[in-house]
Amino acid sequence: MTMRRTPYLALIAASLALLVPLSVSGIRARAASTPDDDLARGVHSLTAAYALVEKNFADPISPEKAIYEGAIPGMLHTLDPHSSFLNPSEFGDMQRKQHAQYFGVGMLIGGEGGKIVAMEPFPGSPAWNADLRRGDAFATVDGHDTTGMDTGAVADLLRGPKGSQVSITVRREGAAEPISVTVTRGEIQTSVVDAFWLKPGTAYLNVSSFEAQNVDRDVEALLQKLGEQSVTGMILDLRGNPGGLVNEAVALAGRYLHDGQVVVSHRGRSEQEQVFRAKAQPSAQRYPIVVLVDRRSASASEIVSGALQDHDRAWLLGETTFGKGLVQAQFPLSEGAALLLTIAHYYTPSGRLIQRDYAHQSLFDYYSIRAEAQNTADVKATDSGRKVYGGGGISPDEKYESPRANAFQRRLIAPGTFFHFGSRYFGAPRPHLAEGWVPDDETLGRFADYLRSQQIAFTDAEFAANRDWMRDQIRYELYFRAFDKKTADRAAFHADPEIQRAVVSLPKAQALLQQAERVLARRGAAAR
Repeated sequence: MTMRRTPYLALIAASLALLVPLSVSGIRARAASTPDDDLARGVHSLTAAYALVEKNFADPISPEKAIYEGAIPGMLHTLDPHSSFLNPSEFGDMQRKQHAQYFGVGMLIGGEGGKIVAMEPFPGSPAWNADLRRGDAFATVDGHDTTGMDTGAVADLLRGPKGSQVSITVRREGAAEPISVTVTRGEIQTSVVDAFWLKPGTAYLNVSSFEAQNVDRDVEALLQKLGEQSVTGMILDLRGNPGGLVNEAVALAGRYLHDGQVVVSHRGRSEQEQVFRAKAQPSAQRYPIVVLVDRRSASASEIVSGALQDHDRAWLLGETTFGKGLVQAQFPLSEGAALLLTIAHYYTPSGRLIQRDYAHQSLFDYYSIRAEAQNTADVKATDSGRKVYGGGGISPDEKYESPRANAFQRRLIAPGTFFHFGSRYFGAPRPHLAEGWVPDDETLGRFADYLRSQQIAFTDAEFAANRDWMRDQIRYELYFRAFDKKTADRAAFHADPEIQRAVVSLPKAQALLQQAERVLARRGAAAR
């Protein structure tokens, strides 16, 4: 269950900070290089400033707020964009995500229209079995009125020991009265991986995050179930993947490389260089791979895409990635809080720096403005001699820019129009659609009526020009409700023009794979 529903800038700021080894026992806090007297003067200035604030500020001062929300985060923000302070709730949330397991009712929640609503009840979870649905607005949890609560507070009420019960009252579109259910909490396991056939021989693998410790395990299980021995080409989708645990990234990239090949290395002022090497999966060596990346692909997903590109093992399609290559280690503090402190930089196998420049721009510009210029001062070569550049993310071998939303589309997306239409479309009865259903003209007519009822302005020409786009959005939202998110995602992926381009690009990946094998063969012969 998520604690908060965050916009992209907040999400990537938090998620990118998770790129840490699972074990940091070998990472020790070291004394600063600043002379002791300078440090003492700095601490004295800090305490003197706090004493002045405490004595003279107009309102009472909370020491915890001043230190944990002010002094410590302020200090970290002067270092780099990704070092951060986590309060006990945030640190606990991060640890739950890493373990991909917790006890609760099993759903994502979020803020929508000033209410806390169910966004995704997980199939088979206690929430799912209790018929809690996407779009249900929380009224009370265990007698607590949720009015004015944020998602974190509601999530804390929903979590609890396995086998314990929680009473939930929701308001549902089309239902005359609030709906009350009692849910028995259970063990919730989550996965960020999906795999299926795009067509015979061509497999699609989506990894939406590396923040959990079960990514490698789930990939192996899904591909074994799919029948990896029958794969003749793979599309690996890392678009929008904000990163996570380096161990999981190394395991995913390593399965496609040869034993011992470098996946990534890191080094810093106080850390000796550490090199992570591949542990190959024999069944993954035979087929070509096209990797999809975009400007939201960051951190661990850049480790994977950079390693596969440097070893000429995959063809990269999409946009230049975010450019986050800073290593954060966890340093627990008292009261359950923690520092995520940058201790090193990541480098791809060819030696190029993943991290882009952050020292010469504001934090806002760092997250929101992307320069596509290559850093010619950091030029390296792949195994076969292709030029690649560092210091600015991972540039794809083939550019593909997704179409930007037009004015009409932005007008509909911003207020969650399709989400609310889904609630109105199904109402109180259990959602049901026939397999393979697609929105017809009658459905589009209902949608147009809904837009008018919400005073969302549009012209007949705009509606006609965007019919296909609206069909895709409506189908996704209604599939999500009638089936589940995975079914909705798969239907969207099958129709995704970038994925179709990736399938067409598989021969380019095949040529790279053959070239990589020739390079390895030559190196082997020279070593004998």
